[in-house]
Amino acid sequence: MIVNRRTLMGGLAALPLPALAQDAPFPSRPIRNVVNFPPGGTTDIAARIYAERLQVRLGQPVPVENRGGATGNIGGEAVARATPDGYTVLSTAVSPAAINYALFGARMPYKPEDLAAVGLYLRVPNVIMVHPSQPIRTIQDLVEAAKAQPGRLNYGSAGAGGSPHMSMEMFLLRTGTRMTHVPFRGAGPMLIEAVAGRLEASVDNIPSCIGHIRDGRLRALAVTGHVRSSVLPDVPTLAETVVPGFEATAWFGMQAPARTPRAAIERLGAEIDAISKEPMIRSKLAELGADLPNLTADGGTSPATFEAFIKSEIEKWAEVVRASGATLE
Repeated sequence: MIVNRRTLMGGLAALPLPALAQDAPFPSRPIRNVVNFPPGGTTDIAARIYAERLQVRLGQPVPVENRGGATGNIGGEAVARATPDGYTVLSTAVSPAAINYALFGARMPYKPEDLAAVGLYLRVPNVIMVHPSQPIRTIQDLVEAAKAQPGRLNYGSAGAGGSPHMSMEMFLLRTGTRMTHVPFRGAGPMLIEAVAGRLEASVDNIPSCIGHIRDGRLRALAVTGHVRSSVLPDVPTLAETVVPGFEATAWFGMQAPARTPRAAIERLGAEIDAISKEPMIRSKLAELGADLPNLTADGGTSPATFEAFIKSEIEKWAEVVRASGATLE
């Protein structure tokens, strides 16, 4: 039987693509790791910690690509629209993964079902700070100053809709005070202004600002977790000072485009879980003031538990956005 080129190509085209792809084990080439915030913030820090270990464990490069903007939506949309083959992933945070759906509403460029959960990296509380030159020395002082000058004091955050912004809005709502929000395009630019004394207050995730606090360039007033941070043991919580029962934390993890092969998601999820349990990583995260994933019974993470966690966070923050009246400004 003579087989011509057209017949051969037609036969290959008729083969199901998954059957061809199964010949190469995952991963067989570099994995593009998109971070949807600029360098210097906690999302970027967490992504690089895990990417460094992932490329060792997977035997393939996992280059980090920062695509910030629109409170994480630009990078998030890029990954949601990427080819779902396991070779493009998203290192994201609570804002684009949960808060933004309520905050942006119809303007949100993608839906929760456009991204698949892979694994949770870590969770961290936020911290409210002032420049050392400010006469404000305690969180009670800040509340009193804000009440005396409604809306006249400003505070900076890494961007509208982020966990620091929303934590601060919860704080203002619960204390009956008003301050003017100054959003930046990431924690790095915001901290430059805060350290320079050009902001009257600021709020950020502990890992990205802990160095400035330790060096005395910023004064920490209170943390937003339910207990004091192990790296800031002398800094009280909002719950024990001015807002009983207050708790708001940021979190960071990996997602992938929907319809990514389940085998790829499970492999990446298993590696993230294993990395989160490595003594070296646990020590590094503890130094940053971060909490471990703690979604599974053994204190780790999995695609299924992370997916359930994201769904609960979407519901929680939708209520916060509604009650606080928070906007993108």
